[in-house]
Amino acid sequence: VQFHYDLSDDFYALWLDPRRVYSCAYYRDAEMTLAQAQEAKLDHICRKLDLRTGERFLDIGCGWGGLILWAAQHYGVKAKGITLSRNQYNYVRQRIQDLGLEAQVQVELCDYRQMADQPYEKMASVGMFEHVGLANLPEYFHTVRRLLQPGGMALIHGITAGGTRNRQLGAGMGEFIGRYIFPGGELVHVSAVLHDMADAGLEMVDTENLRPHYARTLWAWSDALESQLSQAQQILTAQTDAERSDRALRAYRLYLAGCAMGFEQGWMGLHQMLVIHPSGDWEQGA
Repeated sequence: VQFHYDLSDDFYALWLDPRRVYSCAYYRDAEMTLAQAQEAKLDHICRKLDLRTGERFLDIGCGWGGLILWAAQHYGVKAKGITLSRNQYNYVRQRIQDLGLEAQVQVELCDYRQMADQPYEKMASVGMFEHVGLANLPEYFHTVRRLLQPGGMALIHGITAGGTRNRQLGAGMGEFIGRYIFPGGELVHVSAVLHDMADAGLEMVDTENLRPHYARTLWAWSDALESQLSQAQQILTAQTDAERSDRALRAYRLYLAGCAMGFEQGWMGLHQMLVIHPSGDWEQGA
């Protein structure tokens, strides 16, 4: 995680939206800008979770805090985000202070498996499980269930493989991303994800594929980066030497454009899966 997300906050700020939401946007309306579509995605998640004022809400892998800040400001929840990226952690802490949300929003630098919090009423994990790997998915979903109170809901959002044998991604593209962009990442088909969810005792109540939305999101990121290559080079060079910064920039240009094409072609999918921790209480609908 740190290999990727601690590259440079300023670098990501060049091509992400102002909230730095680094996951698939939701183009609810065709004419939306990237920034509008990212806000629509944040709201799409909050509405699916039926967030209510005063509920305790956990975001596993909170990134630069877009979802927890949106949920607190627009839905009145008591939100907590966790991340393994020190850059993101420091950024979110400052945003919480700037917005005066210290009493309502928290962020921690920790591994989700080490959390000993009381169960939450609502949870989300966006762009996280694709970093976990197939062998670790059972532990991931058992942890989600442990941190979710009976009757509670969680929204799991992540990239999936286009085929059940993961052949559609292409060996060259998969090897490139694994080596230069997301070491340790692994894509699995949504059927395998749902299987491990069920084994962990979570009940899927809704699944939505946003694949076309991610193709458009990635092209927007790619276009934004391509329009500011000299600035990107300067930012990365300040972090390391010129040779390494040039290699990093070329890798990201290939990664963004290649993934955009991958989602266009259906080699990858993007699924949002709404699950509950069954309580047996019919009146709660859980």
